[in-house]
Amino acid sequence: MSHSPVHSMPATATAQGGSNVRALVIITILFFMWGMLTSLNDVLIPHLKSVYTLTYVQAMLVQFCFFGAYFVVSLPAGGLVRRIGYQRGAVAGLVIASTGCALFYPAASSGYGLFLLALFVLASGITILQVAANPFVTLIGDPRTASSRLNLTQAFNSLGTTVGPLFGGLLILGGVALVSEAELAAMTEVERAAHRAAEVATVQTPYLMLAGALLLLAVVFAFARLPRVEHAAAASGPDSGPSLLSRRNLVLGAVAIFLYVGAEVSIGSFLVSFLSEPDVAGLDHATAANYVAYYWGLAMVGRFLGFAVMRKVSPGLVLGISAGGAILLILFTLLGSGRAVMWAILAVGLFNSIMFPTIFSIALHGLGARTGQGSGVLCMAIVGGAVVPFAQGYLADNVGLQPSFVVPMLCYGFILYFGLRYARVFLGDPARP
Repeated sequence: MSHSPVHSMPATATAQGGSNVRALVIITILFFMWGMLTSLNDVLIPHLKSVYTLTYVQAMLVQFCFFGAYFVVSLPAGGLVRRIGYQRGAVAGLVIASTGCALFYPAASSGYGLFLLALFVLASGITILQVAANPFVTLIGDPRTASSRLNLTQAFNSLGTTVGPLFGGLLILGGVALVSEAELAAMTEVERAAHRAAEVATVQTPYLMLAGALLLLAVVFAFARLPRVEHAAAASGPDSGPSLLSRRNLVLGAVAIFLYVGAEVSIGSFLVSFLSEPDVAGLDHATAANYVAYYWGLAMVGRFLGFAVMRKVSPGLVLGISAGGAILLILFTLLGSGRAVMWAILAVGLFNSIMFPTIFSIALHGLGARTGQGSGVLCMAIVGGAVVPFAQGYLADNVGLQPSFVVPMLCYGFILYFGLRYARVFLGDPARP
């Protein structure tokens, strides 16, 4: 799930080719790790919902705390990285993310509130990490190949989002024997409490493993001999030129980012519960988590296809077609039943693949020296991942889970408009869209 706050901070890099390759290998592992941690939420949500008997809206607090961190931490993270540098910024992000994972251990015996705090701390670390790592990738080698390097690392981010649900399904959802409602009702209060404690404790070992892995990466990153990247003077002051709000492509792009991230995260958040519905696939949660990997895996495949297609077709047109495909699949999901509906909602992942980077690129087109400021605006719009799932959760609680998918469908409706509006704009054109 590559929602990467790239704050453009002009800089220069000095290094030998060997150290560049070593740096790229280490950073690629970071991209994989934060992709995995982000998609683990799709497994964590149904698990905590079951353990604490939450409504869908209450369960969506997981995404609210996680993606709310992007909104709160993104701009301060940019200032931190400017002060301490890219390498130390990445180390700080890793240590904070590791702390968030470690907090899952006491949260298992303290309640839902500490889980939410742990998720906010974890996401804060990931936000700092992304603010440091994304521009670092573009600056550690030949500028002409910066895009290909970032695409490579983003592909491993997608691999992480694909592996995350498999990891969580095996170690979290598969960690306790399934108990039917009848068996649960027949238990004494003491037995039910013991079963609930065993269920919630399944998160401890996986997240402690992740905490250890992140801490090890922090140590490796801290002592690695990486290329030195130095900041250059800003090309333009913060108040120079017309207001950013006068750039319609940026304003509409920020709305599109908000709705896209919201739709993508919302669908992923409800997949395990939806695939467990008797009228859909009737899967147990552990099995359903394995199918969630298809949702993210198709997004990874779509990135490679999109890269090839957009060499010949305007990005806006590809975006519009992708949004139209997502709308048709969700419409089928709303009206159909059975396993066909399951595959339809999973296939939305394929159409999601090119949306975030394409919206980002169109929104920043023509900003010149103010691209960094525009990027910051778009990064804050990622808070859609905290807000839109709440709207779907409210509908799921009051109307039903299947009808609630109308919320992401409406989000894709705006993205369809945005894509078609700029369908004739090629990003290589100097003209402002």
